[in-house]
Amino acid sequence: MRVLYFSESYSGHDHRFVSSIASAGHEVYYARLYNTPVDLSPLKNVEGVHLVKIKGIDRRITPFSYFRFVRDFRKLVWKLSPDVIHAGPVDKCGSIAAFSGYHPLVVMSWGYDLMKTALESRIWNLLAKYALRSADQFTSDAIVTRDQAIRFGMDEAKCTTFPWGVDLTHFSPGTRTPGTDPTITLFCNRSWEENYGVEVLARAFVRVAERNDQVRLLLLGSGSMETRIKNILEQGGDSSKVEFPGRIAQAQLPDYYHLADIYITPSHVDGTSVSLMEAMACGLPVIASDIPGNVDWVVEEKNGWLFKDGDDTGLADKIEFAIQNRSKLALLGKESRAAAERRADWKVNVKVLFDTYQRAIAERERDGR
Repeated sequence: MRVLYFSESYSGHDHRFVSSIASAGHEVYYARLYNTPVDLSPLKNVEGVHLVKIKGIDRRITPFSYFRFVRDFRKLVWKLSPDVIHAGPVDKCGSIAAFSGYHPLVVMSWGYDLMKTALESRIWNLLAKYALRSADQFTSDAIVTRDQAIRFGMDEAKCTTFPWGVDLTHFSPGTRTPGTDPTITLFCNRSWEENYGVEVLARAFVRVAERNDQVRLLLLGSGSMETRIKNILEQGGDSSKVEFPGRIAQAQLPDYYHLADIYITPSHVDGTSVSLMEAMACGLPVIASDIPGNVDWVVEEKNGWLFKDGDDTGLADKIEFAIQNRSKLALLGKESRAAAERRADWKVNVKVLFDTYQRAIAERERDGR
């Protein structure tokens, strides 16, 4: 099968999809919307992956750059003649693929496209709806995004939902047992962007650290809100209790999960968070915002706790409760791992994507188009 995989940029998620499709014996042609400078050398070493040359968009999308890209993408896709196009996010890449007029088309949601961008912008709302009406199949990683797609006009019978999952061998429990050290280490690796609520965690941590000497925060990542987040911690007088390793390689991530006692995800917008599944696979109890994507994975007092989205006081209360009940952390962490084994095995879940491709192809053949 020849698959044209079309995404905004190149992330760890993109690499995993593209390399997994190729590893299954398919030819993958990888195209991206933005010209963001990235190191694509890892893909060059994957057999069956072809990097497509197309003039992308440098910065912010304008009507001119959008329709110029539509023109170039149409020429590309009809020249390649893939067996299926896999395009996402829905609003941008999905709509561009839809304008090409080429089928079969599988459109994939990345969560924020349908849960935020398409709700805040009339233009992206209309383009998302157009992409969904044009798609032969739709896939997403969470029920909440599937339901949103249906509200936007997607045929429910053409929807597939599966968690993107993780490598359960790479992400597995370490030798350290949560809750056994005198110091409780909190860990978060969400991007420092508005969608992910890291500033909520920063405010909550200031509250907790004022009353607890034996608590630390391991805060990976970076982003446009870096100054604001660090100011919150510094003004609260607790930056000495926070470690900022920055961005790290995927291969190193398990080492950082293994340093933690509790994983925290304060995101405002999410489907099924891959970092949440990684933490669970590493045997960590979780404190999460109560958005639908998290509620589907975190069960109160079973593998963690939930707090009201955006409520830093509520998050602080949950952290303090967890500290006071540190003897429960190991048991909650074991349940996290068990849940990951049941539902978050990438090697199993990715097969659903291949089935989705086949359904899209079969539907077009059945209709004679």
